[in-house]
Amino acid sequence: MTSHPQLQTLAQWIGPGAWRASLPHSDPHHVFLWITRGQGRCLVGGRRRGLAVHTALVLPAGALFALDPGAQSFGLACRIPPRTGILMPDEPVLLRVRDPRAQADLTTLLETMQREQNEARDFMDEAMTAHAQLLTVWLRRAMLTTHDEAADPTAAHRLVQAYAALIERDYRTGASMQDFARHLGVTPTHLSRVCKSTSGLTASAMLTGRVLHAARDMLETSHIPANQVAAELGFSSAAYFSRFILRHTGKSPSDLRRAAPRKAA
Repeated sequence: MTSHPQLQTLAQWIGPGAWRASLPHSDPHHVFLWITRGQGRCLVGGRRRGLAVHTALVLPAGALFALDPGAQSFGLACRIPPRTGILMPDEPVLLRVRDPRAQADLTTLLETMQREQNEARDFMDEAMTAHAQLLTVWLRRAMLTTHDEAADPTAAHRLVQAYAALIERDYRTGASMQDFARHLGVTPTHLSRVCKSTSGLTASAMLTGRVLHAARDMLETSHIPANQVAAELGFSSAAYFSRFILRHTGKSPSDLRRAAPRKAA
């Protein structure tokens, strides 16, 4: 985890492999995403939302989300370490910024951050932190003038939001969707129906996607043995884990690891 704010393009932030964006997961940093080209969809707070030009998406650290940005989309992502004193929302925020002045102010701010980062001058970390503070000032001003319709959730939205938060907290425990439904005080059928209507995913698919993302990430970016990955994700046996990976990817854990893109030395 970086110790200061970092600016990346949308593609750099997502990384190689479409699954990294499309499967439910979280970022350990706060993320401010600014879409400047293209359109797509996202899953935030348990809700399926649209992405378009001049959309600002704010994801608190640890918030469950998924992205389908579209092949032609471009954007910039500012990743802000938690516990830095930089004010960020506690819940995801999606703003469609229509004010040309606000758009221009944000573009200028992000371009300044990008130049600072590229030049890597002395005290860059302090400068990036100061710029991130200004970014959150811009955000708070935008939130005062631009209404996010997700800020007024229905009972169904609140249920799915609570379910998404539980998944992110406990997906490593091996708990089932039925276990989560019981914790939330609803039937599995009701939870799945509500999830499908608000997120486009069944309750089981949302949980499965989060576990699969974590599994693929560990398999493809580390040398942790597959049986240890299985144990860390709450699987009862390595064999069951292997069947899970094969069913959802068409490859065995070892095949996934061999086929993973490798960073240049």
